[in-house]
Amino acid sequence: MLKKTLNNILKKWNLTLIDFPIWAIGTFISIVWFMPFIWMISTSFKLPEHTMTKDIEWLPRVVTLENYIRMLDFPILRWFLNSIIQASISTTLTVFFGALAGYAIARLKFPGNQFIFAIFLASIMIPPEVTLVPLLLAFIKSGYSNTYASLILPTIANVFSVYIFRQFFLSFPRDLEEAAKMDGAGHFKIFFAIAFPLARSPMIATIVIIFTLNWNNFVWPLLVTFTENMKTLPVGIAQFSPVEGSYTQEGFALKMAAVSCLAIPSLVLFFFLQKYFISGLSQGSVKE
Repeated sequence: MLKKTLNNILKKWNLTLIDFPIWAIGTFISIVWFMPFIWMISTSFKLPEHTMTKDIEWLPRVVTLENYIRMLDFPILRWFLNSIIQASISTTLTVFFGALAGYAIARLKFPGNQFIFAIFLASIMIPPEVTLVPLLLAFIKSGYSNTYASLILPTIANVFSVYIFRQFFLSFPRDLEEAAKMDGAGHFKIFFAIAFPLARSPMIATIVIIFTLNWNNFVWPLLVTFTENMKTLPVGIAQFSPVEGSYTQEGFALKMAAVSCLAIPSLVLFFFLQKYFISGLSQGSVKE
């Protein structure tokens, strides 16, 4: 009787008794994971003297917008613009070239096809830090350091983008290709007119992930930009750190306000595209 009652209650949330422990554990982990985010938002509305307290205060004693207003005293709008330009152009180019490479590897038969893909996958095992010094020296000696080109170009070649599109195009209906070829279409026309427009789900999944990576990129912009006008938002915000930043006197409240603004674009992008995000990652995982 008790089991039946519990099942009836859980049915309202599309759960069973077997699913409930998994749901409960997942909910608990989600709450724990979300707690620092809540503290960040709360601290951004606190007065500076209320941030470092003996006990954790989840809600501000006095709600103030002073920290968000004080951010405008620094070139944060310029940093924001730099991040938008860098992340948007990098993501667009990464998705485009990733789709081209993924289509070529998945649909075109040429010598070394699978070997090239294996090299792509093997490159993931190379730590990005290994390439930082050679890249930095190359941009400095070529005179392109501290420019948008130095921020964008190293991020375009992304193996993850190639992999996602390659998996999708492996399951792409061959009948569509054959019909297009009978009408005289070449590989480029098939890609741009048929394959690429139909790859909406993997495209959106790639956009969300790559944009977030580019938006939050810190180490490379930190090394390659030397002036305030070329810094990106993560690099600029790091200067507000009360321990090692350039503006150590500003405290945690201002930094949390700036970090809250940093999180907004990625959250908004995922919120509006989340419906396509999971399907984009899973599409093509089973080869037809």
